[in-house]
Amino acid sequence: MGRHSVAAPAKAPSRRFILSVAAGVAVIALVASGVYLWVGGHLNPLLAAADQPACDEPEQVVVVADTSIAKSVAQLAEDFDADPKRCVATEVRAQDSADTAASVAAGTADADVWIPDSTVWIDRTRATATSLGLGAPVLEVGDSIVSSPIVFAAAASDAEELAKEPVSWARVLSGQLPALLPDPEASAASLASLYALKGQTSPDDPRQFAGAMIALSKSIPASTDAAMATVTSSSTPMITLTSEARVVAHNADKSAEPLVAAYPTEGTVALDYPFVRMAKERTENLDAFRTALSKAGDHFAEAGFRAPDGTGELEARGVAATAPPAQGELDGASQIEILRSWGVLTMRGRMLAVIDVSGSMQDPAANGLRRIDVFQQAAMGAVQKFSGEAELGVWLFSTARNGNLDYEDVAPIAPLADAAHTQRIAGIIQSLPSRLGGATGLYDTTLDAVKRVRETYDPEKVNSVLVITDGKNEDENGISLEQLLAELAKMDDPNQPVPVIMIGFGPDTDLQAMQQIAKATKGGAYSAAQPEDLGTVLVDAISQRTCRPDCG
Repeated sequence: MGRHSVAAPAKAPSRRFILSVAAGVAVIALVASGVYLWVGGHLNPLLAAADQPACDEPEQVVVVADTSIAKSVAQLAEDFDADPKRCVATEVRAQDSADTAASVAAGTADADVWIPDSTVWIDRTRATATSLGLGAPVLEVGDSIVSSPIVFAAAASDAEELAKEPVSWARVLSGQLPALLPDPEASAASLASLYALKGQTSPDDPRQFAGAMIALSKSIPASTDAAMATVTSSSTPMITLTSEARVVAHNADKSAEPLVAAYPTEGTVALDYPFVRMAKERTENLDAFRTALSKAGDHFAEAGFRAPDGTGELEARGVAATAPPAQGELDGASQIEILRSWGVLTMRGRMLAVIDVSGSMQDPAANGLRRIDVFQQAAMGAVQKFSGEAELGVWLFSTARNGNLDYEDVAPIAPLADAAHTQRIAGIIQSLPSRLGGATGLYDTTLDAVKRVRETYDPEKVNSVLVITDGKNEDENGISLEQLLAELAKMDDPNQPVPVIMIGFGPDTDLQAMQQIAKATKGGAYSAAQPEDLGTVLVDAISQRTCRPDCG
């Protein structure tokens, strides 16, 4: 009948007048479509043809299921509708939960039931609807029908190499285990992974989690399938964070390079697949369909899903027969907060980095290295964390470096996805010790840097200036702080903001002046009391975009 096809919508069966008899009289009649018996006031088929409706006017039920489970749900719907005791036509539509959430929030969804892969989509839907000024959609969130734990998926050929050390969230957090994370904006598994990852961090050091997110966002696969393809083709062992069911689905394709699922030693979390009613009225068929799904554990296990409580055994390549229990439930509000942070960290940026190369950068730091040595280490680490979507340019400044100008333009603002450009920046950082000299022409350079970014402003990106210095303005022939602030005020345009992020390190910085410059441009001012703290301060500068200029 085509009603259970995941790809095509159902067609309502046509109504047929088959037999007319007096009420209460039992008559058996043979018709082209089969044998019907008049019982209790309606016609029931005794032997209906496969392409004919089981009743005169079936109830139309539309189920939207996440693409990972839609096929299994459609197969069950076919058996459900075939029951001669029912009069129902169930259409199952496969749709990514992110797309369904958007349509539900906008009030354009047309379905009776929604089966997303995670309850977090309900929270996100309601938050989106509120942000759009719409009323929260009426959703009745029922119990989960299945679950699937978050795992580390690796190429089967790399399993032995990866197992030489414990497979853990701690290794992902520290960057020792290379990991790919599909965009958590579209993937509940990725968002759950970030939630689990945060659970392993110290609450006293928020930079640890922020730094891990920055590193993971450097290369964001277009999809889970793309991440898996990268993992299986990589010349070095790596993992992607995904669900166990997705590993089973991948390995079901005999032509694909097989994956294995590794279960983190600290424990993991699981996607829960709730049964969400969107119909305005409860019906007997909807209740019965929910019951049918809850009793289909063996059927779902064949597709790689476990019971709602995580129990059950799987017989599938690449996964454990029995999975370790999930470590607590996923908190929706916490996940949404993580998603907000992710959005801030991964905003496509366009930044001009302005680096102090005055003579004082040769002064020793507290750890015995020179200030410039410490900066080199921190700068290389920061550049490696930037996403390839980011654009970066570099100026060097002191005094009178280029005729009357205090700055030298050594690398234009260009995408870090360009390997040659990234290599050029790395070379500049390595050459900094040989470029030192002069005093600190801070104010003139800052003003010209803001002008340059404004001249080439890209409205599709976050445009900013990053100034890194170990001192205070020493250019006696340049503008004063008051003149700089006045010029910045004249240029201010709320529609084209260019925040200045000031980072000072060492004991000689003028933090008060830096704060005034930051406030004038709605940027941020950061201070590393010890030069070796510069690395963590750089993480703050990247991660605290939403709180400026009032970051703590």
